[in-house]
Amino acid sequence: MKLTVYHDGQFWIGVIEVQEQGKLKAARYIFGKEPKDEEILEFIRCRLDALLERLTQEVAVKPSEVKRVSPKRLARQAAAELNRRGASTFAQEAIRLEYEQRKRNRKLQSREQREAEKERIRELKVRKAKEKHRGR
Repeated sequence: MKLTVYHDGQFWIGVIEVQEQGKLKAARYIFGKEPKDEEILEFIRCRLDALLERLTQEVAVKPSEVKRVSPKRLARQAAAELNRRGASTFAQEAIRLEYEQRKRNRKLQSREQREAEKERIRELKVRKAKEKHRGR
């Protein structure tokens, strides 16, 4: 699991990447103002599990081989990681897929609500017309 916190120009954003069995799941969390260390730890302890449970979309990634890395190369990789902004392209793809899935679900729910409301109004009109017809 990897948490990357960066500033996108307006807000501070955390991107969580979870890689399991060649599949990558990613989520985005908006902190707003610059988070303190305590806020990040509180996020990890309290909100991270709920955020990860909602994830359904995955992206296939090639698992990296674990090799012994020299200390100098490890230092260079750490420096490059600090200079890199944002999330990996796989994480961006997973976030995009998750967003599209939620968008489809939201559209489906709103359509069902609209249809239910139309049906309710129609039933009210029919009931009112029957009452008028009965002479009440």
